[in-house]
Amino acid sequence: MTDKQNAGTRGINDPQWQATLTPEQFNICRLKGTEPPFTGKYTDCKKPGIYHCACCGNALFSSETKYDSGSGWP
Repeated sequence: MTDKQNAGTRGINDPQWQATLTPEQFNICRLKGTEPPFTGKYTDCKKPGIYHCACCGNALFSSETKYDSGSGWP
């Protein structure tokens, strides 16, 4: 991510993130947590498209590159 892309999220503190994100998103994105395997809403998602960061909105990966690792995480 370039500095320009990340500039909009740099000044946001944890209370602001908590007001913006769901509790699960906050735990994963800000506290380095993980969701339990095989529980995420995208685990079995087969729709074509691009997955984006819940915080900054940047594209993370395409559904075309998604594969079943057997780990429970897409």
